Amino acid sequence: MRLAGKTALITGAARGIGRAFAEAYIAEGARVAIADIDAARVAQTAADIGAVPIVMDVTDQASIDAGVAQAVADLGGIDILINNAALFDLAPIVDITRDSYDRLFSINVGGALFTLQAVARHMIDTGRRGKIINMASQAGRRGEPLVAVYCATKAAVISLTQSAGLNLIAHGINVNAIAPGVVDGEHWDGVDAKFAAYEGKPRGQKKAEVGAAVPFGRMGTAADLTGMAVFLASPEADYIVAQTYNVDGGNWMS
Repeated sequence: MRLAGKTALITGAARGIGRAFAEAYIAEGARVAIADIDAARVAQTAADIGAVPIVMDVTDQASIDAGVAQAVADLGGIDILINNAALFDLAPIVDITRDSYDRLFSINVGGALFTLQAVARHMIDTGRRGKIINMASQAGRRGEPLVAVYCATKAAVISLTQSAGLNLIAHGINVNAIAPGVVDGEHWDGVDAKFAAYEGKPRGQKKAEVGAAVPFGRMGTAADLTGMAVFLASPEADYIVAQTYNVDGGNWMS
């Protein structure tokens, strides 16, 4: 019960990693609001796990402000934020579209920044010594031939974590990030399909290849990430500021 008495808002939490974080936080004693753009699915997930459902579009400032206000009202305040909402796309450099670029940066970077900002303002106004966790990626540690824009967005999340962490610790707010590697599930099924289209491989081959290349011996799961998410939200991480932790089975060392 390391999070007993705490409240948390988790974006992109109707499924996958975000849902796993919400379940882990609830198991550790926190009250949790889950936000997602998919209204039907977030309502069902919230009912399944005992969370507060919030419909939020992280590309729309009014939606962010309304979602944060709802979480504050329903939970009595926000002690922890996980910026998990994100979008993936890939293409060779010569095929990248302005629409894909704008969409990925709007969600992955703008969404993280302005949700963080809204929650940080609440924490400062109410004197909460809060925890903010951004979801980066091993993709933010390096370039990849077909994944330029997504890699750039996650590199920006790592940089944002450093700057926000250094700025907000003066208010007692810790900002850190988690950089997963390849995580199996619904998300990676979609990633695999995109790679198949560009690399001419059958469905499932890319997924098998990346899993076999992980030093640990397999792809990660959402459950592999929950321990770090709980730790960074707990008092055990009070002296950790502006860091990004790799949780990737040994894929990347930094």
